[in-house]
Amino acid sequence: MSQPTVSLTDVSTYLPGEPIGADYYAQFAESDDLRDNVMFRSPKFRHHVAPDESSIDMIERAAHGLIERHGHDVIEGADILISHTQVPDMAFYGQGAGIAHRLGMRPSWVLDLHNGGCAAFVLALNVARQLMVAGQGHTALIAIAQNAAGQFFDQPGVRRKAQSAVPGDGAAVGLVTLSDQSPVLDIECRTYGEYAGEMTLAFNPPRKWWQAGPGEGSIGFTESKITKVLARGNRQVPEVALSVCDRIGLHSKDIDLLVTNQPNRVFLRNWREALELPPERHRDTFDECGNLFGAGIPINLDRAISDGQVKSGAVVMMAAFAHAGDFAGAAAVRWGGRA
Repeated sequence: MSQPTVSLTDVSTYLPGEPIGADYYAQFAESDDLRDNVMFRSPKFRHHVAPDESSIDMIERAAHGLIERHGHDVIEGADILISHTQVPDMAFYGQGAGIAHRLGMRPSWVLDLHNGGCAAFVLALNVARQLMVAGQGHTALIAIAQNAAGQFFDQPGVRRKAQSAVPGDGAAVGLVTLSDQSPVLDIECRTYGEYAGEMTLAFNPPRKWWQAGPGEGSIGFTESKITKVLARGNRQVPEVALSVCDRIGLHSKDIDLLVTNQPNRVFLRNWREALELPPERHRDTFDECGNLFGAGIPINLDRAISDGQVKSGAVVMMAAFAHAGDFAGAAAVRWGGRA
């Protein structure tokens, strides 16, 4: 008996506020040992979540496109809701239940994923697909909110650092259905537990993240850590993409559109070169949006669909790695067009 076909039917997105130029961070920049590192070369623009804008607000606004195209009933009737928020609005629980309430949903499954990081959309698609194939639902929503740029990285003490100028905020909601409209061809997810914990928060003087104390926490980057992360990211993203290509019988150079997370320009260039793809077949909004973390893949995919960059019948490869390299994933979809 053949398994039912699961499709990534549609995606809609949201970018908060007006674009913020590179000069915004230039005015705060101080001497930083990592200022000239390729990891932190600033995009031209990025967006910041508003001070009073929650991750649930962002997801609700991102869902508008799906509601307009598919109707409230499809969204409200989804059986599965999978969410990922870069900076949870509340420390002790995720946003899944709040998102469900805001969208009028009563899903059987509500899952908040935190370990997927920049590859969260691929991980969520894999979880949704497995649940649906197992008969646990016919429709799923994947909700991703990246809200660290205007909150975490724009703290007065952090925005003076080179790392602060790269991230941007945004949100996306993907619609996954039991149909053959835009079938998911294959997914590869890999966990590299030996690298877990290498992404750290740094405080001066040292303390746990929840303890009160002077100064804000920032990501604990060092030259040595950056070198390791660059090496892992350069290797992991092509590896998971090539694994998917091998199983679906596709040479990497025949991928119609590559959509990745976008930490910096160096990764973007190295990934497409490793997969033998020209720039015009790798969606890149880094200079418009900065590093969108987990929202990068769905926002870039939405842009590619809206711009006509991806045509009906095209094979889209989504690939990303997370944190300091503790997770990576890739998913191939044969795009069938927006209904």
